[in-house]
Amino acid sequence: MIRRLLTLLLVAAAVAVNAQPLPQPASGRVERLTDVASRHVAPRHVDVWLPDNYDPSRRHAVIYMQDGQMLFDARTTWNGQAWNADVAVARLVKSGRIAPAIIVGVWNNGPERYAEYYPQKMLSYASESARREYVDKASNGRSKADAYLRFLVEELKPMIDRRYATRSEPEATFVVGSSMGGMISLYALCEYPQVFGAAAGLSTHWVGIPTGWGLDKVRQASLGDAAVAYMARHLPAAGRHRLYIDRGTDALDSLYAPALDRVATLLHDRGFSATDAATRVIESTGHNERDWAARLEPTLAFLMAPR
Repeated sequence: MIRRLLTLLLVAAAVAVNAQPLPQPASGRVERLTDVASRHVAPRHVDVWLPDNYDPSRRHAVIYMQDGQMLFDARTTWNGQAWNADVAVARLVKSGRIAPAIIVGVWNNGPERYAEYYPQKMLSYASESARREYVDKASNGRSKADAYLRFLVEELKPMIDRRYATRSEPEATFVVGSSMGGMISLYALCEYPQVFGAAAGLSTHWVGIPTGWGLDKVRQASLGDAAVAYMARHLPAAGRHRLYIDRGTDALDSLYAPALDRVATLLHDRGFSATDAATRVIESTGHNERDWAARLEPTLAFLMAPR
């Protein structure tokens, strides 16, 4: 089962670059910024979701989400599943649990997904053999996570703030992803705490296993240890930021227990309160958009609750 999911992850990366029709969300509308150019990484589409009552005279919080082609409409995704992120945000705003917000869905770049999403500085804490193999095999010879974050922070965010009625301060800027997208989202908060106020990693892929590596436990342990060691050095100070990190118990998610347990202890030891950080285990859930959609609403409610 786990090997099959690893194969599906490769399929997802391979088809991500294919053209897709514009998503038709259940509420609001999606505007596509086509082939957004960058000095740091290859161009990609960015889908921006605006709520039904979007008012350009009213400032909105911004939720940056990874794997942007999987967010809004299952009819346009490679696996017939979607996060239904528009539904979660619309419900939360309507109930008054969060402030009005827009979603910026940043497409992954297909074959370079691992190169862009596995945190570059985490690799420096891995064994030399694991680091070299990861860069050679998973990252096409070059890690690009730092370049990808520069694209988000230096190019995309200013563009979004110019085009839309946004609140640009960290307290209103959130970054969310799952699996490898969870890794890069947590990395974004650690590297740019002055930009992002909160981050979520659902089914965070601590072990970093690319398709084709199999399930080598030595590699899993090395990359998982590296991720925890990096966070121990680079977590933002408690009290001004929020983190949500979870895992399921089925399939790939069952591999994440050791790293998530250590991260939970780390957050506690660093003084993160129950309102600042949450690490959760969601029983009988696995590694897919359907399960992530089911818990996106409480995730955003935690991250975006009024301070």
